[in-house]
Amino acid sequence: MSKFATEHSLWRYTIFSILLTLVAVAILSKGFYIMTVERDYWMKVDSLRMPRSVIVQPIRGNILAAGGQRLACNLPEYELHMDFVALKETINDKRNRLNPKRAWMRYLWQDKNGNDSEKLDSLCQGLHEIFPEKTAEEFKAHLKKGYDANQRFYPIVKKRVDYDTFLRVKQLPILCMRSGLSGFTYTEHMVRNRPYGSLASCVIGDVYKSSGKAFSGLELICDSVLRGRPGFQHSKKELNKWVSVVDSAAVDGCDVVTTIDVGFQDLAERALEKELRKDHAYTGVAIVMEVKTGDIKAMVNLDLNRETGQYYEHRNHALADFLEPGSVFKTASFLVALDDGKIDTTMKVDCNGGKREMYGVEMKDHNWTSGGYKEPLTVPQILQKSSNIGVSVLIDRAYHNRPEDFVAGLHRVGIGEDLKLKFIESKAPRIRYPERDKYGNWTKGWSDTALPWMSIGYETNVPPISVLTFYNAIANDGVMVRPRFVKSIMRGGETVEEYPVQVLRQSIVNHHDVLKQMQNMLREVVDYGLGKPAGSKSFSVAGKTGTAQKVGEKGYSTNGVTHYLLSFAGYFPADEPRYSCIVCIQKAGLPASGGQMSGKVFHDIAEGIMAKDIYYNAKGAHDMEYTRVPDTKSGNLQAADYVLTRLGFDVDGGWNGERSDGTPIWGTVNRDKKGVKLRRSKGRSMRQMPDVRGMGARDAVYAIENRGAKVRIKGCGKVIQQSKAAGSTIKKGEEITLYLS
Repeated sequence: MSKFATEHSLWRYTIFSILLTLVAVAILSKGFYIMTVERDYWMKVDSLRMPRSVIVQPIRGNILAAGGQRLACNLPEYELHMDFVALKETINDKRNRLNPKRAWMRYLWQDKNGNDSEKLDSLCQGLHEIFPEKTAEEFKAHLKKGYDANQRFYPIVKKRVDYDTFLRVKQLPILCMRSGLSGFTYTEHMVRNRPYGSLASCVIGDVYKSSGKAFSGLELICDSVLRGRPGFQHSKKELNKWVSVVDSAAVDGCDVVTTIDVGFQDLAERALEKELRKDHAYTGVAIVMEVKTGDIKAMVNLDLNRETGQYYEHRNHALADFLEPGSVFKTASFLVALDDGKIDTTMKVDCNGGKREMYGVEMKDHNWTSGGYKEPLTVPQILQKSSNIGVSVLIDRAYHNRPEDFVAGLHRVGIGEDLKLKFIESKAPRIRYPERDKYGNWTKGWSDTALPWMSIGYETNVPPISVLTFYNAIANDGVMVRPRFVKSIMRGGETVEEYPVQVLRQSIVNHHDVLKQMQNMLREVVDYGLGKPAGSKSFSVAGKTGTAQKVGEKGYSTNGVTHYLLSFAGYFPADEPRYSCIVCIQKAGLPASGGQMSGKVFHDIAEGIMAKDIYYNAKGAHDMEYTRVPDTKSGNLQAADYVLTRLGFDVDGGWNGERSDGTPIWGTVNRDKKGVKLRRSKGRSMRQMPDVRGMGARDAVYAIENRGAKVRIKGCGKVIQQSKAAGSTIKKGEEITLYLS
């Protein structure tokens, strides 16, 4: 009996196991089929399902300029769709046949004869005018395809559109109806936007468009502050309707107030790009720092796009360029030797006609081909004329036996300071340190020639921001401050946190009189030396030129062409320093002059900044019988109002000199004896050509290039003629000429 039961149990167990295996295989097969073949279908079904619990994303905070203008903010973009199922329900609704007032809804798509309706024709024509890349017939064929296929979420256009375009689309026939009737639906996306385009983009940084995750610049550094905190809400059904219940509200991100001045940034960018084009250079850097605070008022990084011939912000060279700085480094060398008492300003050096052998290698001055300097040069003259021989001879005499003292001195004066900036591309200076083995021999490639060449800016790697911080300390009476990019954090217009000025060194020298000597010598470099192009007739300038050969994989020459780093670092006004600035230009081949090229950009930036800072008060200059109203250009009314109210003029239609968020308000300006009248212009789509007649060049260029076109300017003054009529469609990359008079 026991044997019989065992045999039958095994047989039943085998059958049961086979059935379970078949069921498992069937389930897995069906699951695989759903995940692959039916995936798109079930994803659409899921998108139609009312979610019970969802995450509410916060609005990312703005990045603001020092003046309150928005450098980065969230703006909505829209995906436009048609729900043809909902549209057909409207067309086939029985109430439309019974109610004469609603009978027209039956003919939204086709008329009584089965032909395309007038509303459909008008809709397609309107779409063509907004999106000219497709004809009206192509739009009609596209929409009819979705209609015939009974599609939901059928894309009207296969791209996102901005808010202005979205409003224009909503006003078109059929689409202007309530969404439940027309079938028109949309999905809103909050997208990071930079109102000033690429201005200071390397500093501002960026976020991934798809995920909104920050990956560079201040966007990444301040991400924890900007991104806010998500909230949660769930949906429940009440009285046959779905309602949303907030479990925890989303907390929007804070605003970050930077030190960037939009006017300074724009000025520096234009001055630098002008010189880059003139010199056929491929990279340029310009940084402006406020002396007392270390605030970075402007940081420009331009690279040449060799395909388009345009300059654009691509890499933060100001922080990341690890190059030999050249002659701007000579200031640090002399400052160390003066502070150590190794040299004084009365010492002289015979430059030997521009060439001198140093430990088997020939050291040359920049003018060696013309015979060099015939007379011995004093220390101030060596700096004025940027003599390589003069600097290297003095430093070698002073520190040849103990070069480690010289390197320690470079760190003491701050040129080798690790600024510890939080930008991911930021690099600390690298200055070689001489080391000896137990036998007293130099190690790690140090040689007798290392010290002379290090003293003139070779054998070291110092990024531009570190060089500028050093010169800023000289201007600041020896106090070295850390470069500051962010001033404060704001929420709802109120400051919640401020970032104080950070002092890195109370003094970069041990003897204050040495600093005064260096300040005088730097001023003489501009007054009498190679730095003359950086000077100004209106105020005093101090600084130092630099012309260095760039080393590559094959040395200082690539395929017979030498590449140069041209620099000028200094500050202004020299008697009461307010701003320091460095300009670096990288180019191939001659001519190459730090004074003539970088110095010229420094001059333009300094002149522009000082001109902007002049304060005029026109109230006391008014004629009692006749008011002279200044010539005011159309364009950014908010900027015009700000200036006019500060000058004491009556402004009709202004904002009493108050600037809200810095977003430009466009319009026209009319003058009479009583004052100025500001009138807003009707906004145009970002695809339409604005009317820039009467505007100044700056506002006109911004208004057009913000729409993706390129601008060529002829003349100066106000815009009197534009090559493309106002209201016509602008194509991306199209060149538009403005005539000024």
